Amino acid sequence: MATAGSSNPLIDQGTLNRLRGSVVWANFPNLNVTSPYLNREGIRLALDGEATAFLPTITGAVTSPEVYQMITLTMNVLKTNGIAAQYQSQMQTTTLLGNGTVITDTSALPAFQIVNCAIESVRELSFAGEDAGFAVVVRGYWIINNSLWSGL
Repeated sequence: MATAGSSNPLIDQGTLNRLRGSVVWANFPNLNVTSPYLNREGIRLALDGEATAFLPTITGAVTSPEVYQMITLTMNVLKTNGIAAQYQSQMQTTTLLGNGTVITDTSALPAFQIVNCAIESVRELSFAGEDAGFAVVVRGYWIINNSLWSGL
């Protein structure tokens, strides 16, 4: 860990692995997404909303840590190799997916355990023969501020 006033230009910057990012569903292994099923845009995970609420007071603010944070997961799967059809079929049966794991594109960043997920939508599709993408948007949440539970 660097100290104030010092810098080390030789700190290893790490490596990204385009093939590592994936999504694993606990209850729907047929919907697991790995690199052969992905369009160039890959997988995106957005942590939505605040991790801590700041409640204004007369002289400052009170912090109120949230116990979960909503997520938006976008999986840009291919419509050309069957995985898009699997997601389309899943939507027709039930959009509820349950718990999943989002594995990042580097071993330096741990996986995200996402909870109570459901398919929210599929982005606009092009059938002009120039886009192989089928962007599935999933919503759910990620548990945060676990230390709050220790005071109960």
